[in-house]
Amino acid sequence: MDRIKTEGGLLQTFAEAAESVAATTKKLEKAARLGDYFHTLDDRDLARAARYFAGHQFPLSDVRTTNVGTSTLRDALSEATGISIEALRPRYVWLGDSGEVAYEAVLEARGEKVKPTITLAETEALIERLSEMRGAKSKKNLLTETLKRSVPLEAKYLVKLLVGDLRIGLKEGLVEDSIARSFNQPLAQVSLTNMLLGDIGETAVRARRDELTSVSMRLFHPLKFMLATAAADLSDIARTMPEQFFVEDKFDGIRAQAHVQPFEGEASNAPATATVVNGKRVALYSRTMDEITHRFPELFAPLSELKTDVILDGEIVPARDGLLLPFSELQKRLGRKTVSEELLSSIPVVFIVYDILYATGRVLIDDALSERRSLLEQIVPKDGTVRQSEALRFKEVAELDEEFDRARSRGNEGLMIKDPRSSYKPGRRGREWLKLKRAIATLDVVVTAVEVGHGKRRHLLSDYTFAVRRSEEDAELLNVGKAYSGLTDVELAELTEWFKAHTLQEFAHGRVRLVEPKVILEVTFDRVQESKRHKSGYALRFPRILRLREDKTVAEIDTVETVRKLAEKQNSEFRIQNPE
Repeated sequence: MDRIKTEGGLLQTFAEAAESVAATTKKLEKAARLGDYFHTLDDRDLARAARYFAGHQFPLSDVRTTNVGTSTLRDALSEATGISIEALRPRYVWLGDSGEVAYEAVLEARGEKVKPTITLAETEALIERLSEMRGAKSKKNLLTETLKRSVPLEAKYLVKLLVGDLRIGLKEGLVEDSIARSFNQPLAQVSLTNMLLGDIGETAVRARRDELTSVSMRLFHPLKFMLATAAADLSDIARTMPEQFFVEDKFDGIRAQAHVQPFEGEASNAPATATVVNGKRVALYSRTMDEITHRFPELFAPLSELKTDVILDGEIVPARDGLLLPFSELQKRLGRKTVSEELLSSIPVVFIVYDILYATGRVLIDDALSERRSLLEQIVPKDGTVRQSEALRFKEVAELDEEFDRARSRGNEGLMIKDPRSSYKPGRRGREWLKLKRAIATLDVVVTAVEVGHGKRRHLLSDYTFAVRRSEEDAELLNVGKAYSGLTDVELAELTEWFKAHTLQEFAHGRVRLVEPKVILEVTFDRVQESKRHKSGYALRFPRILRLREDKTVAEIDTVETVRKLAEKQNSEFRIQNPE
């Protein structure tokens, strides 16, 4: 058994298990194969492997990041294998996966003669060192040395781990399922423990030891956000909601989660990453699970004044003199490492809270929304920089038309309609929460290719080809259009530098580039039309960029099904307006 566990602790064995998981599309079989591998590991390697299979370099409760870009990985792979960057670039396009490129390059350079030696413990140490390093050159040198002694499969999965996507059809929920099955534990308890701890690695070890029930909530790791479903129309709301339901404005800001807890000891002794104000530690997280506390210092004091430890869900919205400002104003503050006093005074924000997930030492997600709302109104003030949202109770769906217009006149996107009986389902998109948005059609898309612009933008990458996902289950990206307008020159300049650093392939001397699909846009358009030009089968007519969606990931963009429904709806409306 010791020999098996030693071999199980190799990165090569982890990689072989990943290949086995990728080889089947059946979820139960994936879970079973993963479970077989988990049983070969000691506790420390079990914790590491569970994290890595869930797509985490660190526990969610750990804010560190390696911050290794694909250009750094590409440069390190080139030096480690002796294959030029020019020769590697086409492979990124053909294979569409940095890990596959690493596998082919190492196989070509050294074959499989070298014995695999890298352990999961060494992998963890490497990731930790990368998180401590500053500067791409130092990181590249460390990665080069590691890749020089790796075998093809080690290189493939080391790169995949650093990119943050194994791409083997394995989501965190399936890792939880495998842990539950492997160690004979209830899945609900495994999921709850993982949520409370923010560390699926520790959860796996506790499941093996049968220690899942003695866990309490650890703050300062983001819980997944509950998501809403777009309502087709008022009749859709009528069919879904109970006799009485909550109605709130849908704010045009960024979704945020606030954690507040008393800090024991002196503020000077707090972790370097912690923000301590008035004896309370406070933190803010975006819907992409990134910490954004430093961007909104005006929220520190009002959050610290709350009378209990809490986790709050809400929206950060730009506001001045009681009036909400356009989202474009808030964008001026996003993405900045430091926020100047000038920006703080010219673009102030408020945090509008509409849900409470934890308070007074108790997790509240299984409570009904009506009960959570009642507690929220006791803890969060009605006015101020941190304030509660206004939740109205409606019985008549027909009245929503007028309320929608009022919400729009207040500068908001539309309405949120919520079932008072609903529990809070982290990471789930259900029909207990519905959103009624702007009348014009919009899509969330991801940029896949960029081109140099014309005229005054001839020095900028300003023309963007964008895609949607094939389906909720299939992450393949299918192009649906190309947009030229909607962003400011400042935004285009910043994005130009990002796209240059995240280019997969260049054409026409750099005028056209295939890029990493990570920049999310919200676009509007005149019509959807069928098209043979795009693999999706559709093209958007006269698309325009409404805004960048830095709060969203590629997993949250729209799908071909959404595009198809928009096309069917517009065709139906056309037939009504133009009967034969």
